[in-house]
Order: sequence, then C-alpha cells, then structure tokens
Amino acid sequence: MLIREAIPADADAMSDVLQELIAAGKRTRDADADFVLSHYLGHPHRLHCFVAVDDGGRILGFQSLKRAHEGNPYGTPIGWGIIGTHVRPSAARTGVGSRLFEATLDSARDAGLRAIEAYIGAENAAALAYYEALGFETCRRPDGAICKAYRLS
Repeated sequence: MLIREAIPADADAMSDVLQELIAAGKRTRDADADFVLSHYLGHPHRLHCFVAVDDGGRILGFQSLKRAHEGNPYGTPIGWGIIGTHVRPSAARTGVGSRLFEATLDSARDAGLRAIEAYIGAENAAALAYYEALGFETCRRPDGAICKAYRLS
C-alpha cells in the first residue's frame, strides 16, 4: 500500500470511496467529485490530504488535515487541526487508517499544531473506535456528535 499526497486527478476515485460509504449506510453528506475538490483538495485551510493506494492503483481511502480557522463549522479551537478519515468499507480493518494517520501525524507536527480534532457522529461506533485506538480522547460533546482530540503538545 502506498500513502501519498492527493492530487486533483484523484477527485473521482476519492468520490468513489465516499459513494461506497454512502451505499454502506456510513455517510449521508455530499460525495461527488466537485465536493471532494472543494472540501478536501482545494479547501483554503487544507494542510494535507493523503490517499492510500493499493498495488493496482485503486484508492482505498483518504485522510484530510485542515487548520482550524475562526468560525469553522466544527467549533474546533484555533491552532488545532481538523481531521477527516474515509476508508472504503471493503478495505476496513486492513491498516489503511493507521497508515494514513502516520503521514497525517507527521504533517500535523510539521505544521506546529497543538492538537488534532475529529468531529464524529455520536452513532458512528466504528469511527469512534478507530480514533480511540489511535490515542484520541473525547474532549467535547456537541449536539449529536462526539469530538475526540489527539494532543501534540
């Protein structure tokens, strides 16, 4: 498995990952290539977006890291990173998420972030378990969500 920085040409394949999550009932938000380009690849506060690619060139998942800005939609504190992880259900529990986080963690440290926060739907047991396994701890509970933070400093 190769971990590399995502590029605009990956938008369709990343959209496929999100579509697979929708089909499995694990996502309800937008998932088209335009959304991928605006929300992950071309976002003005993007620090990095990594993709995990199998030996055949298929994107198995991706992980984005953005710098929290004033008024961000998650309420993440300024100076922290906002992480988003998306792995095909067909690639779950194969090490994709762990490998992506290795690259993201290095990037967060290089960016001087104090912490990384994941904003997770309260009913998303798999995502909650994933972030806990990485060392994230619950830091707040906004309506319908659980926020987990990984402290860097």
